[in-house]
Amino acid sequence: MLANWRVAVTAAIFCTGALFFCAETSAQSIPKDIAARTEIYPIPSLTISDQQFLTGDANGKEVTVAGEFRIAQGTGKLPVVMLMHGSSGVGAGMDPWVRHFNAMGISTFVIDGFSGRGLTMVGPNQALLGRLNFIVDIYRALEILAKHPRVDPDKIVLMGFSRGGQATLYASLERFHKLWNKSGAQFAAYIPFYPDCSTSYVTDADVVARPIRIFHGTPDDYNPVSSCKAYLARLQEAKRDVVLTEYPDSQHGFDAGLLGVSAIAVSANAQSARNCRLTEGESGVLMNADTQAPFTYKDACIAINPHVGGNPATAKEAQKAVSDFLQVLFKLG
Repeated sequence: MLANWRVAVTAAIFCTGALFFCAETSAQSIPKDIAARTEIYPIPSLTISDQQFLTGDANGKEVTVAGEFRIAQGTGKLPVVMLMHGSSGVGAGMDPWVRHFNAMGISTFVIDGFSGRGLTMVGPNQALLGRLNFIVDIYRALEILAKHPRVDPDKIVLMGFSRGGQATLYASLERFHKLWNKSGAQFAAYIPFYPDCSTSYVTDADVVARPIRIFHGTPDDYNPVSSCKAYLARLQEAKRDVVLTEYPDSQHGFDAGLLGVSAIAVSANAQSARNCRLTEGESGVLMNADTQAPFTYKDACIAINPHVGGNPATAKEAQKAVSDFLQVLFKLG
């Protein structure tokens, strides 16, 4: 009788609400990739221009974005991977990563930086949101997450894709932490997937003393890997812990292969800065390095119709590489 009572209580822990049927089952029968609990958090943030971001000007539009926190099965304080989406918002491609990390015993926190701003996508009009604005969202989310009783604050990793990968990469800058990260919390590592590395910021080789692991595809014509190689060289010269893993036959968004996607398609009318070289000018103005004029998305260097597509083989390779890295970083058994 006592054993049956324990089983019923264990099963109740995994029920999601009174309106849902929850069969009596032991915790052992719950697949490991299913979170033990899901929580939704409002994240107070700002919508600001890149110039405001670079100068620390917080006189922007107050906005509330959101985060979905999936607490992995397990007890006590758990490691977390925070995930930042790209120009199309939180899509189906996020789910395989979330389930994979949850199965490893790692909780996940997915930021939605669009819905609270009334956006669904920015690909065809990247000017709708500053290139660096996601970093404000990320630091605000970190402040919330680091205080959670089920989170190990020393084991939070930031991972992002495309525009979110760009934010993940540059969120590592010491200068940006001093300007915008008021909580004192730090990420344990940064994992950008196919980011745009085409912009040179003041003191951008001065990153925090945490590992940076970049994953990119050789034929990517949305955010070319060549610009990331140039930035990588500057970081390595500064003796930073940064590694770029490059995959052949892997277009932008190649990890869509985790969903079984292998087709290559044109992202119709999406704007790409693949031909641009941007630099931070005086007073935080982003400059077109070729024209020496303030950068806009109407510049001649802006291209459209880049390719996107999954590669199941390299997606699995990248997933394993990330998993192996986290196993060591988090000291998982």
